Amino acid sequence: MLQITDLSARVAGRLLIDHASLTVPAGTKAGLVGRNGAGKSTLFRVITGDLAAETGSVSFPKNTRLGQVAQEAPGTEEALIEIVLKADTERLALLQEAETATDPTRISDIHIRLADIDAHSAEARASAILSGLGFDMAAQARPASSFSGGWRMRVALAAVLFSRPDLLLLDEPTNYLDLEGTLWLENFVQRYPYTVLVISHDRDVLNNAVNAIVHLDQQKLVFYRGDYDQFARQRAEKLELLQKSIAKQEAAKKHMEAFVERFRAKASKARQAQSRLKALEKMSPIQGIVEEHVTPFVFDAPEKQPASPIIAMEKVSVGYQPGRPILKNLDIRIDTDDRIALLGQNGNGKSTFAKLLADRLKAEAGSITRAPGLKIAFFAQHQIDDLRPAESAVQHVRRMMPEAPEAKVRAKVAQMGLPTVKMDTAAEKLSGGEKARLLMGLATLDAPNLLILDEPTNHLDIEARESLVRALNDYPGAVILISHDRHMVEATMDRLWIVGDGTVSRFDGDLDDYKKLILSGNRSGGAAPGSTEAADEPQPQVSKVDQRRIAAEKREALKPLKKKISQLEIQISRLQKTIGDFDEKLADPALYTREPAKAADLNKQRADAAKTLAACEEEWLALTEEHDAAMAD
Repeated sequence: MLQITDLSARVAGRLLIDHASLTVPAGTKAGLVGRNGAGKSTLFRVITGDLAAETGSVSFPKNTRLGQVAQEAPGTEEALIEIVLKADTERLALLQEAETATDPTRISDIHIRLADIDAHSAEARASAILSGLGFDMAAQARPASSFSGGWRMRVALAAVLFSRPDLLLLDEPTNYLDLEGTLWLENFVQRYPYTVLVISHDRDVLNNAVNAIVHLDQQKLVFYRGDYDQFARQRAEKLELLQKSIAKQEAAKKHMEAFVERFRAKASKARQAQSRLKALEKMSPIQGIVEEHVTPFVFDAPEKQPASPIIAMEKVSVGYQPGRPILKNLDIRIDTDDRIALLGQNGNGKSTFAKLLADRLKAEAGSITRAPGLKIAFFAQHQIDDLRPAESAVQHVRRMMPEAPEAKVRAKVAQMGLPTVKMDTAAEKLSGGEKARLLMGLATLDAPNLLILDEPTNHLDIEARESLVRALNDYPGAVILISHDRHMVEATMDRLWIVGDGTVSRFDGDLDDYKKLILSGNRSGGAAPGSTEAADEPQPQVSKVDQRRIAAEKREALKPLKKKISQLEIQISRLQKTIGDFDEKLADPALYTREPAKAADLNKQRADAAKTLAACEEEWLALTEEHDAAMAD
């Protein structure tokens, strides 16, 4: 389907792709991966012909139809369904011709072709795609101009999906989707009958929707069969083999160099020395894999953790216009150790609820109690626009630490993950990922007790996302997360709440259950299997005073269990550190030749520690499930 030969491409004088070649078989669903700035979007522009290649060629079979999401979202007065239907230009042309054609043979050909391309089901297919991307029947009839830019980008995506090109190019399509839309798109790509090349930093999309990975690294393209996890494993094995080969070559070079130095002046060995010298000159260095260091995210632990609940709501309603609440009758409790992911379609009120929690939006009715001294950090992608464009990261931090010495200010900027060369760069010239790091660092500067993150992964590549996962797991405070990155939700959150039907409710299933729910067609975010919303039978009402008393009694009764869980967590942490120390010692190859008995003893100690760790983790899991079940009763 796609043949790239000896391709070189340059943007603004910078060489991004250097004599790279690639073959993509027809029907392949391939994920294009690589660090931010590597040239992935540039490759798409070369494939579509929007950018001329410096060398080489891109070719595909004759009459291949390329499809790419339009860079500008449609903003016309046409209904969404009409915009999507018009994306299939062949169908449109045939229908128009059918109205004026008079030749019986041509009329017959037109109708045969219309049947071949399944034209009779076009409206149903277009409607199904729009529905999957979050537009109900009423929304599909509305003009595109009545939607915001993010929603119009979904329409542009729906249009290209409906046109069913032979080669579908998707550049970070999940950036303007919610988790529900991402799950639907993942399923759509998986079942798509033609070739797909998708740029994505979403690990689950790359594991579930594609069957190959194209890696753009060091200006070259490498094709791997399998999903992202298989690619990561193959690349790690390749890296290990290369490192061994490099070490072997270095040892051979040192041996030759030592021979040459010892015998170059001896007549009897001069010929052999010259031979070794020529061999050294011919020895091409093995090209290793360049592993770029990813600066970790760091969230400082709060100095003092307030008592639970840190936030409690009773009969709260909130909205942007008086008398028209988006969410109402909220009875919510958030504790110091809560890790909650908010699910629900965009527009259901997730960001509204996040702003309410962060005190960025006032309640219209009801009461909200926040723990004394509670510090809340709130991060949302749209806040990137609030950065002062002309000011550097150092200047932004200095505004918040006016009394701090210069060294401390710069140390704080470094902790955010911005290198020295970028500390004095104006914010407008930073990359999207660098801006996100700066904004997240500013939001968490005063060591908050509660971290609220609204789509934090946009602009972050896979490595940076993994770094954020580790930071969230190390952070001891409470976290509220809105994200379309399923891997991040599964790796960091303990509880799922659905925001929908004008309220917030707990979802008792996991993300696999939620995916089944979404793909079954239930996108309301309301009561559904796995939800704890009201059942058909009326439930006896319990007063708020009694509810709080019962909850307090539960927590008191579960204190010994909670204490045991905490002790196990400390023990697990210590065992993990102990095993890490053993691994560091056992990584020394000289140990096995110098002190084999000690190496054997260390291996035994490590095995014992690993066995103890596994037992502790099993006990911790069982006790945690027991605790959660008791609290839920």
